[in-house]
Amino acid sequence: MTDAIEVRRLVLGELDTNCWLVSDGHGGPVVAVDPAGDYGRLAAAVGTRSVSAIVLTHGHFDHLGAATALRAASSAPLLVHEADADSITTPKGSGGLTFGIAHSTDRADRLLRAGDVVSAGSLKLSVLHTPGHTPGGICLYGHGHLFAGDTVFAGSVGRTDFPGGDSRALKRSITEQIATLPDETVVHPGHGSDTSIARERRVNPFFL
Repeated sequence: MTDAIEVRRLVLGELDTNCWLVSDGHGGPVVAVDPAGDYGRLAAAVGTRSVSAIVLTHGHFDHLGAATALRAASSAPLLVHEADADSITTPKGSGGLTFGIAHSTDRADRLLRAGDVVSAGSLKLSVLHTPGHTPGGICLYGHGHLFAGDTVFAGSVGRTDFPGGDSRALKRSITEQIATLPDETVVHPGHGSDTSIARERRVNPFFL
């Protein structure tokens, strides 16, 4: 059974990335997951609500395009896994130059590790370190919801042919950490539509 937290999706940036605005459903502050771009739209969606944290699920350019602007406007700390900490600070590190897009952001205020918790009001999201798409890829799990970044999509998984990608590591991440979650877990990926762990067990070849 999923908890009645508040989850809002915005599709932002050049690659139609899912940005998630998550709160406890009781008026608490917002956690912004992967502020991909289009800052004006993101700011309008946040409105007057306070932002407690800006979390990057990994260091790729298409997940951080509005991070600097949101951080400046909200004074919220920027969080990323320690293994992707350097990649976010330069367009080369974030991978954007491959696509002719020069996105990067400031150094993170907090470096995450497996088992850390991101809190906002009564919202508590645990950090799962799920390397494979990038060395510092993470998912956030709590209240029956998984914010999966590019670790897993509906019916598929993130690419591993970019620098730092590792197909074996991604397979381990899915087998050991994602496929073991409860069937009813709602999966909110970095691109595309929502899914569930139960559905992915049935249709996703990477879960086998």
